[in-house]
Amino acid sequence: MIKKLRKTLLTALTYLVMFVVIYTAVNLWRSPVMPDSPKLVYQNSTGQVVDVVSQSYDTPVLVYFWGSWCGVCRTTSPNVQALHADGRDVLSVAVSSGDDNELLAYMNKHGYDFYTINDQHGAVFGEWGGQVTPSFVILDDGKVAQSFTGIAPLWLLKLRLWWAGM
Repeated sequence: MIKKLRKTLLTALTYLVMFVVIYTAVNLWRSPVMPDSPKLVYQNSTGQVVDVVSQSYDTPVLVYFWGSWCGVCRTTSPNVQALHADGRDVLSVAVSSGDDNELLAYMNKHGYDFYTINDQHGAVFGEWGGQVTPSFVILDDGKVAQSFTGIAPLWLLKLRLWWAGM
């Protein structure tokens, strides 16, 4: 009985390790990469122009690449909104999500007020080598501290921002 249980646990552990290795490899392959001279500048609610790379020298900044057409983003965007509402530094890049009016209407409909660059034709996303949405980059001290894709629960986003700030 113990021998059978041990074999089952070993098999489960083997599959878990294989999953983690494959997941990590795929995530690294499709995660965005910071270009040589990134252009992530936005105007905040007080009218001040903010350069996200410069801002990351003060505190880690989450850059969130998403699309209004992306099904997974519908699950993740409320978590990004919660981070923003909590006072965390977040900049989103809306990829191929229509003109400014369409994007604003979508964001208002869903109650999103995080800072957003409208990447109407996907040029910014392309500069970063983005392949899938949602994609995330955490900038710290002007460099990529973390880069990942897919569903991201709120607790994981908070943990990743905390870790980047360590």
